[in-house]
Amino acid sequence: MTPGEPQLDLIFTLQCQDQPGIVHAVTSAILACGGNIIENQQFTDPESNFFVMRTRFATQVGKVEAENFLNVELHKFHPTTSLREYSQKKRALVLVTTESHCLRELLFLSELEELPIEIVSVVSNQLHLKGLVESHQINFIHLPLATIGKEMAEKDLLKLVADEKIDFLILARYMQILSENFCNKLSGQIINIHHSFLPGFKGAKPYHQAHARGVKIIGATAHFVTPDLDEGPIIEQDVAHVSHAVSPEDLIAIGRDIERRVLAKAVRLYAEDRIFVVGQRTIIFN
Repeated sequence: MTPGEPQLDLIFTLQCQDQPGIVHAVTSAILACGGNIIENQQFTDPESNFFVMRTRFATQVGKVEAENFLNVELHKFHPTTSLREYSQKKRALVLVTTESHCLRELLFLSELEELPIEIVSVVSNQLHLKGLVESHQINFIHLPLATIGKEMAEKDLLKLVADEKIDFLILARYMQILSENFCNKLSGQIINIHHSFLPGFKGAKPYHQAHARGVKIIGATAHFVTPDLDEGPIIEQDVAHVSHAVSPEDLIAIGRDIERRVLAKAVRLYAEDRIFVVGQRTIIFN
């Protein structure tokens, strides 16, 4: 690189079947475009022989030119790749119902610029959180499922995703089940927070069930949404130890704290291109 010239900071990701020469091809392409590697992580899954790689590098050429260099070197490996500017925030659509704790955490961290996302709109099937969302100068969209039906609501959501160039959806305690068609169309682009350390208590009042069973830990799980309810690849989990002295209300409060932290961590990992889905598992570079 020539000292003093402006540099473009890029994040490159790659996944494909492991083969000799992939890392050499990536580094050769970066060198060919006058680039310098700032950060690099790679892993080969021993069960599937699937290789994943995340590389951050600086270059004085444009993004399209850098992408061309990478494509020339890597096409023979038939990889799935992505390349974006490090400063480019992913555009998110947040779906909520009535609970606000996860939404508040996302709004707070994004306003502090500690969460590298742009919340384009917040969508809800209820009106409870309209005032909160609009107080943050974010567009609130009401999709009343009872009136328009799930099929029409999901069509509206898909149109919004296309029109606004949304990168991913965040279900911040959105208490509706998405259709199989919707999940498949946005595969790998919907993150949900589940109110237990999966697998866990299912159905209504999970914390009351946990209390009745005398559990000693509770937790939360962030995962990708698939047509199989709460069975998608897990992104992030955390737990808290509890004793026999806590009430169901205490468990709910502790659970809310875990949920908001786990969801925010999962969103950050996705926004920074640190998650790779391999089969039913995730490979995550922290």
